[in-house]
Amino acid sequence: MANRLEMRGMTKRYGDFTANDNVSFTLKEGEVHAIVGENGAGKTTLMRMLYGMEQPTAGEIAVNGKPVVFRGPEDAIRHGIGMVHQHFMLFPDFTVAENIVIGYEPQRKGLFQRKEAASAVRSLSERYRIPINENAKVSSCSVGEQQRVEILKVLYQGADIIVLDEPTAVLTPLEVKELLQTIRHLAESGKSVILITHKLQEVMEVADRVTVLRGGRVTGTVSRSETNADDLARMMVGRELQQLSDRVRLEGKPLLRVQGLSVREKQTLVDDVTFSVHHGEIVGIAGVSGNGQSELLEALTGLRAVSEGKVYLGEKDVTGQSVAAIREAGLAHIPEDRYLWGTAKRESVEENALMGYQRKPEYMRRGVVLRSKFRRVVEEWVERFAIKTGSLHLKEQAGNLSGGNLQKLIVARELGQNTPLLIAAEPTRGVDIGAMEYIHQALLEKRNNGDGILLVSSELTEILALSDRILVMYKGRIAGELTRSEATEEKISVLMAGGSVYGSSQAAM
Repeated sequence: MANRLEMRGMTKRYGDFTANDNVSFTLKEGEVHAIVGENGAGKTTLMRMLYGMEQPTAGEIAVNGKPVVFRGPEDAIRHGIGMVHQHFMLFPDFTVAENIVIGYEPQRKGLFQRKEAASAVRSLSERYRIPINENAKVSSCSVGEQQRVEILKVLYQGADIIVLDEPTAVLTPLEVKELLQTIRHLAESGKSVILITHKLQEVMEVADRVTVLRGGRVTGTVSRSETNADDLARMMVGRELQQLSDRVRLEGKPLLRVQGLSVREKQTLVDDVTFSVHHGEIVGIAGVSGNGQSELLEALTGLRAVSEGKVYLGEKDVTGQSVAAIREAGLAHIPEDRYLWGTAKRESVEENALMGYQRKPEYMRRGVVLRSKFRRVVEEWVERFAIKTGSLHLKEQAGNLSGGNLQKLIVARELGQNTPLLIAAEPTRGVDIGAMEYIHQALLEKRNNGDGILLVSSELTEILALSDRILVMYKGRIAGELTRSEATEEKISVLMAGGSVYGSSQAAM
């Protein structure tokens, strides 16, 4: 197959920092080419240069054998390159069809032809087997459906090269499976796909070739048939990955008790949920997004009102108390949405790290925060979790950090609270394989030290690797409970879909 795209000697420097160092990359017609690497490896910078969002310090790009220079995304689009960003760029009050054709609307005598747009989108959807209701409002679409809208948008614009940036980061297991099928069909239809990801099992399932970046340089390009996930991981991090520590067998007392908890607003969001988390235990909660997990955690942490039921932390009734009071009672919380609940994006890395510590006596004197003392703690977190900050370091705005590095900052901050109970919602969302290894190890060590963890994750591999017990939520209720020895991905998937599993126990009282 001929090369549809060539990037030769791509280098990008920001002052003394080199984000990409002499990176070369080719993409063939009808190929899925994955680019993998840890956070800060240079994946995003390389794609921003391809899409005209950044200008290279050195290097050249050729499309279909012809040299090109992209001064902006419009130039890239004109040359048949489309990019689906990790954070979608859609208008929620517009229909699916309106979002797809925006900027390229079919018109007649200056008037937008709505029916013609809907018909064109329907034809495109059928051609590429990407099912969508073209007349639905985007605000009513699931995350997976919104991603389909973004893919159809770049196809409508005539893209032959499609860049997908961490496309499965916010998808459910079923949506991931559907997306991977879509990617394969796009390649079989003659499109070329660049997949930016750190999820190696997905790479092994869908990619034809894989290019690995580490520290802004290419450490290798291999075909899928010549490699495996372990080899790719070693190329990404430059070492062998460590195995998780052995589990210490503990018989701890109940630490968190949830009894008959319900959350009702316009409808019932959490319905009569009862479970417990013991000292020295990780309890995982699995479920398709939208089945009450988020609302349950918000009720437990004081972010949402409890309609019925009780929540006990140790012997203390914390039902309906404020966020500050619940945290004071012994709770730390890695929130599901790092931007909405986890950080103040306009404040510095240091200010974000300080959240929750500003009233601790060891960092206060006469009402003044001992910043120099606390700064040493933050520096330790930055080193341990390999948090990559910009040139301003701890004064850098948190919003300027990559999503993965921001996640690592939140995890370090909440683990540093050393509370008896940690609620960890999507703790490794968007982080690279090396950071994931470290976070998993830290969670297991916390459990082995006798603390309790309530883990909510859309990654079934994470739930299975870490949990002592697994609860599955469906339509706001606990559909089933599995012990570590009982649990399999197949059983959990059945419960997630509302089915039943022979031999699964009822929710713990």
